[in-house]
Amino acid sequence: MAALLRLFNLKAGEWRAVLLAGLYFFTVLAALMLLRPARDALGMQRGMDEIRWLFFGTALVTLLAQPLFGWLVARLRRMHVIAACYGFFAVSLAGFHLLLVAAPEAVGERSGQVFYVWFSVFNFFVTMVFWALMADRFTMGQSQRLFPLIAAGGTLGAIAGSWVAGASVESVGTPMLLLMAAGLLVAALGLAALVIRHTEAVPVGVAASHGEAPVGGSAWAGLRAVLRSPYLSGIALYVLILAVMVTFLYFTRLQLVAGMESELDARTALFAQVDFYTQVATLLLQMVFAGHLIKRIGMPMTLAFLPAVAALGFVGLAMVGSLVALVVFEAVFRAVQRAVMRPARETLFTVLGREDKYKAKAVIDTFVYRVGDIVGAQSEGLLGRLGLGLYALAGAAVPLALLWAALGLWLGWRQRVLAKASTEGVGSQPC
Repeated sequence: MAALLRLFNLKAGEWRAVLLAGLYFFTVLAALMLLRPARDALGMQRGMDEIRWLFFGTALVTLLAQPLFGWLVARLRRMHVIAACYGFFAVSLAGFHLLLVAAPEAVGERSGQVFYVWFSVFNFFVTMVFWALMADRFTMGQSQRLFPLIAAGGTLGAIAGSWVAGASVESVGTPMLLLMAAGLLVAALGLAALVIRHTEAVPVGVAASHGEAPVGGSAWAGLRAVLRSPYLSGIALYVLILAVMVTFLYFTRLQLVAGMESELDARTALFAQVDFYTQVATLLLQMVFAGHLIKRIGMPMTLAFLPAVAALGFVGLAMVGSLVALVVFEAVFRAVQRAVMRPARETLFTVLGREDKYKAKAVIDTFVYRVGDIVGAQSEGLLGRLGLGLYALAGAAVPLALLWAALGLWLGWRQRVLAKASTEGVGSQPC
């Protein structure tokens, strides 16, 4: 047992909380990956340019949802906020399922667009709520060791969801995937309650002393905090650049797949296969190395790692330009993003107050990310219309990656300053 604890960077008494958190993330990402191939297949029915404009709709809906989420956080207990969020999306999935089954003739380009926007909002809110709870339950030191291992549970869920979607969609159809995802969200609710209960026994930070009390404050406090705090603004810019890079990769993949399959279920299956292989590349890094990596090279270098991968990957993609090269690049990029960068980024919130962990984080992880989607989609579309191809895309991505890396170094340094000030009892430091 002691050898296993050392291997996975665990301390005595932490394994149960980490296991439950990993199972919780498993259900969330399994639900997402069951739905993502269907989202992409439905969204492509009116072509690539339409998807770029759907990003505007997604950003608008996300902006409108921000004050509602802030209102819920201010007035409801933590578990009630999670239940309201997951319950809404589970009921919505059941409604989409009934539409696809009972009135398939009504499902067309417009309903595909609605589902695309809905999924994009769903994607960010369910994962944001998960990581906000993790930042609220674990200290900065614990997060650096444990978040990569917890994220591995999500990777297993993503692998399972991708595999099930690819293996079963042609036999059970796309509508059944929606119902399965709704069931997983219900399971996630129960696991969230267990995580809250069992992390009481883990030596977590000050946030635990607040118990189940509502956060309080204004519904717009998160947006104001991001605009006021250099630290939160830096995290927001880091996330925005990440979204631009992910969007560059996303549209490159859509363009390569668009010429290969035209039927809905076939496209869904192909997207699921690509997702499956990219998820498999993530798992070993998360399970064994990521927690030790953050500890050894430090937070600043960890946050700069993915930007370096992005710069090298876009250069290689421009030189080769094939689907195989894209899959390899995307697999490496996603592996580093999910196994290393995402857990490291989530630790940035552990030095903040509880209101910022939920409200400011919600603004950054949903609306700011969606703004990055728009910037990336429109930039990629402009380069495509100019006929400049992958070389121009690399020419835009590499300088942006260098800025991204510098920002990661600064955020890692700033987190250490804030953590040290908190430990020494210096009082509230300006973020």
